[in-house]
Amino acid sequence: MLQQILNVSLILLAITLSVLLCKEIIYFIAYAVELQQASNNYELLERILVFFLYFEFIALIVKYFQESYHFPLRYFLYIGITAMVRLIIVYHDNPLHTLLYTCAILVLVLSYYIISAAASRKH
Repeated sequence: MLQQILNVSLILLAITLSVLLCKEIIYFIAYAVELQQASNNYELLERILVFFLYFEFIALIVKYFQESYHFPLRYFLYIGITAMVRLIIVYHDNPLHTLLYTCAILVLVLSYYIISAAASRKH
C-alpha cells in the first residue's frame, strides 16, 4: 500500500516536472526567435540550469522505476552539483558563500568518485 502511494506520488511529480520543463522549452524557443529578451545573461543561464534540474529529477524518477523501486545515489549527486552551480551563478555577490558553494561541489564530486571507484572494484 505504501509503495503504491509512493509510486503514484512520483508519477504525479514527474507529470508536474514535465509541464514545468515544457514551460522552460517554450521560453527558450521564444528567446531564440527574439520574441522575448532576457533581462540579462544571468537570467538565461539560471533558466538553463533550472531546465537541467527539472530534467535530472525526471530522469531520477524514471530510473527509480527502471531499477526496481530504487533511487541511484549518483543521480542525487548530479542534481546536487547542478543546484550548487546554479547557486554560484545566481548568488555570486558574497565571495565567502561562493567559496563554500565551491567546496560543496568538491565534496559532491569526491563522493561521486568514491562511489564510482567502489562500484568498479566490485566488478
